[in-house]
Amino acid sequence: MTTVSDLNITAPEDCENMAQVREGVDALDRELVALIATRAKYMEAAARIKPNREVVRDEWRINDVISKVIAESERVGLSTSISEPVWRELVERSIAYEFTVWDKTRL
Repeated sequence: MTTVSDLNITAPEDCENMAQVREGVDALDRELVALIATRAKYMEAAARIKPNREVVRDEWRINDVISKVIAESERVGLSTSISEPVWRELVERSIAYEFTVWDKTRL
């Protein structure tokens, strides 16, 4: 896991001005984009592996992902009022992307 020291940014509790805050946020956003790009590659793999379009959306898996995110959020001290809606949107967008990839490779 990437840490604040890995990114060479000021820790949130040590920030003394908005430039430091913005630098930290921008660095973390770059890391998040890279991670989401890798996650999207897994959606491409899922689209390649799943045998038919009907199994692209899996309600059990959606609930599993969200429950794991909530548990991890509680473990690390992230408010679930942030994490849950963000991940629900990420999951929905990922499913839509997976449908697009599935269709492109099959139809």
